Amino acid sequence: MKASELKLKSKSELQEDLLSLTRAQFGLRMQVATQQMTKTSEVRKVRRDIARIKTVMKQKDVQS
Repeated sequence: MKASELKLKSKSELQEDLLSLTRAQFGLRMQVATQQMTKTSEVRKVRRDIARIKTVMKQKDVQS
């Protein structure tokens, strides 16, 4: 997910994306804990996407 794509979304869409990524992060953490996961880099990608969304949301709050 790119930041430029996120900037075009509304606040409600960003909230939905954040919620789905948070749930995905939980699932990935459980897979890592039970040693079912082979691609551990997915956890890092999801964490960074969450950070991008939170950053864009904060920027939108400051602008308005």
